Formats: sequence, structure tokens, C-alpha cells
Amino acid sequence: MIFIPFLIAAFILLLIYVRPGTRACRWRADRARDAEGKSYFRCAACGAEVMSDSGKPPRDCRKP
Repeated sequence: MIFIPFLIAAFILLLIYVRPGTRACRWRADRARDAEGKSYFRCAACGAEVMSDSGKPPRDCRKP
């Protein structure tokens, strides 16, 4: 009985923090291809390529 509230809380947290838009994407940085203050990222799953201003990988899938 005591575990039920914890299970419900864990399920709600999973729903909040799991991003289905990038679930299959695995972004890899390639520092050799960085240019003009932008970071280059390539998805190992779908092959999408992105230049990021923030230096962080994209949050959305950019499937070609």
C-alpha cells in the first residue's frame, strides 16, 4: 500500500521528463566541423545534421 503513491509519482515524472520527439535520436558532436561559434551535431540514428548556436544538441528530431 505504501508503494502505490511512489509508483504514481514515478509514472508522472516519467511522463514529464521523457521527450518522445527525440527518443530515437542520438546526437553526436563533431568538434572538427564547428564553425563561427556554432557547434556541429549529427544524429547517429537518422543521419540528421545540425549547427547549434547554444552548443547543446537539438531537442527535436530533425529526420531528413
